[in-house]
Amino acid sequence: MRKAFISPGKYVQGEDELYNLGYFVRSFGDSALLIAHPDDVKRIKVQLDATAGRFGIQFVESGFRGECSTIEIKRLQSLASEKGCACIIGLGGGKAIDTAKCVAEGEALIIVPTIAATDAPTSHSAVIYTEEGAFEDYAYFKQNPHVVLVDTSVIAKAPVRFLVSGMGDALSTYFEARATSQSYSNVNAGLPCGYREGQCSEAKGTNTALALAKLCYETLLKDGEKAKVANEQNQITSALENIIEANILLSGLGFESGGLGGAHAIHDGLTILEATHHYYHGEKVAFGTLAQLVLENAPNETLYEVMEFCLKVGLPVCLKDIGVETITDEELKAVAQKACIPEESIHAMPFPVTVSAVAAAIKVADQLGSSYKKKMEA
Repeated sequence: MRKAFISPGKYVQGEDELYNLGYFVRSFGDSALLIAHPDDVKRIKVQLDATAGRFGIQFVESGFRGECSTIEIKRLQSLASEKGCACIIGLGGGKAIDTAKCVAEGEALIIVPTIAATDAPTSHSAVIYTEEGAFEDYAYFKQNPHVVLVDTSVIAKAPVRFLVSGMGDALSTYFEARATSQSYSNVNAGLPCGYREGQCSEAKGTNTALALAKLCYETLLKDGEKAKVANEQNQITSALENIIEANILLSGLGFESGGLGGAHAIHDGLTILEATHHYYHGEKVAFGTLAQLVLENAPNETLYEVMEFCLKVGLPVCLKDIGVETITDEELKAVAQKACIPEESIHAMPFPVTVSAVAAAIKVADQLGSSYKKKMEA
């Protein structure tokens, strides 16, 4: 059996780590194309200027336009070539990070997340959109980022909702990896090298990935609520540091080398409902996790443990929590149909999955979550 595990070349997390960014740039050369939203650049201008001076490097600002589109990728590749940039830096949220991955194409890449809202920073994949923001394609590269640099001082000052959303994304990691392991499904770590190249070569997840995914879940339960409070106070504590690591590193390694399952597929299905568009990825994945647990008939102990955690940190437990006040049978079926298209990760579940079963799981998860929430609020 072929197994695969992939990871970034180096992961560094700590207070004021942005002051060391120039050190990592210097390992490639003396200049870097900085792909970041102007507002993010402005927020950390002091750190950027200090590290540039300390290590004798130059940041070439890109004027990133905010969308990871083919047109923007080509523009930035031309700019990097024209300016002779030795490496690419993706700094900020998901769009800037994904754009940097596409511009670098697996070469000389440094990722600097300024929020802990998703597990994208460590991965070797990206999502490409049209100029208008509609989904266009997935991209995979020959290796993960060379360096992922996480400054906890910056993340501690970011809005709390980002951290909580990251916990929602991380929440699914263990349950999806467990399902993928039980079904012997392929994982993203087995994808071929190159930009939009070929079909997936087969590779199963490792015991290492599953263990990291389980640690991710255990860390959330242990430190999630305390980390949220620390973030609300803009304070760096051990709990916040642990949750940042869980959201970014443990979840990133877990999803990519451990596999995805029902939760992310149900998230994808929910995106067809316009009411969900104002909610973050991780918020919808959290509800998708509950629906996956219902789909697999998980023990009550597990189901209620997950719901209790969600309520403690402020994650959705029912459709109303992601903006869906009512849902018709036709809408529910459409959501389930999208979640069950042939290429979706829901088919990594260790049993045959049908549209009707997914629709039922969503409906039951919604009712269970609503009832539990009312009980806890009473």
